[in-house]
Amino acid sequence: MRGTDRQTGRMFSYLSPETMVPRDHPLRVIRPLADAALDRLSPAFNQLYSVVGRPSIPPEQLLRALLLQAFFTVRSERQLMEQLTYNMMFRWFVGLSMDAPVWDVSVFTKNRERLLAGDIARGFLLALLADPQVKPRLSDDHFSVDGTLVEAWASIKSFRPKDGSGEPPADGRNGERDFHGEKRSNETHASTTDPDARLYKKATGQAAKLCHMGHVVMENRSGLVVAASATLATGTAEREAAEAMVGELPAGGRITLGADKAYDTADFAAGMRQMDVTAHVVQNDKRRRSAIDGRTTRHAGYKVSLRVRKRIEEVFGWMKTVGGQRKTRYRGTARMGWMFTLAAAAYNLIRMPKLLAAMA
Repeated sequence: MRGTDRQTGRMFSYLSPETMVPRDHPLRVIRPLADAALDRLSPAFNQLYSVVGRPSIPPEQLLRALLLQAFFTVRSERQLMEQLTYNMMFRWFVGLSMDAPVWDVSVFTKNRERLLAGDIARGFLLALLADPQVKPRLSDDHFSVDGTLVEAWASIKSFRPKDGSGEPPADGRNGERDFHGEKRSNETHASTTDPDARLYKKATGQAAKLCHMGHVVMENRSGLVVAASATLATGTAEREAAEAMVGELPAGGRITLGADKAYDTADFAAGMRQMDVTAHVVQNDKRRRSAIDGRTTRHAGYKVSLRVRKRIEEVFGWMKTVGGQRKTRYRGTARMGWMFTLAAAAYNLIRMPKLLAAMA
């Protein structure tokens, strides 16, 4: 007997969003790890908010929502709010009840500066690594470092002379602009949309784009990110960021640091030695002399570091294809770096359940 297509709405519902999430869904393992890290950040949240006044939207819920944006490649915060309206799994992960109202998208804009000032993204990353289940899986003496380009949220047409000279683009939404015969460089030009963006190309023969640069330090045992940062896109940014991030690692004796041939310079090798770090850098001896000699390359650990360091490309691959970091949606290196660090923490959350299952 054929059933009738009769659609009726119920007046009352006794279901919660949690009952609609499958028991074997990966988010059920990820949420306890995220909640434990957010609980460790509670003292930091207390310092950012006043003890009097109207209660704000909990920062824990804001961060869980941003994690969902990275997990499921949600294009924008406005689309994220749309998903929270009808997606029961999203509501459960964030901590909203079935009939709780969804916030206005401007909530992220107003609270981002507060969370940015408190360096909450970096704190959340460190809180994840401090989990008692995760900490034993981390290496404390073998690391890898690398950097990647993140396209800026700015058009190449916005790259204008700093002195105000030059003809402006033609009227219209996307006016034409002729660049032929014009010499452009970061010394004489700047983007009017994102002044922090720099014109940069990855290699000879490739197109130059307005970019920022993101950097990651990975521990070699489990492949988890232990430090992340963002800088201006310059030729020395990778080495400078590596020195800064390695200097913030907990001091526990001599460590090794794997890296590609872009780090093979005499200044970087000498700086690492002063920091009690053995630089396991790929030798760049093409038409030049490498700064890494036989004192380092003769050891078996050097070859191991060069093999394991390639796993850092998995971090960048996930962050760009899934985590939305191929092209940033934010202007300024500070905002871009905050979201880049949070995406690195999201990558760790994706990796941690597998590591804990293997350990069990």
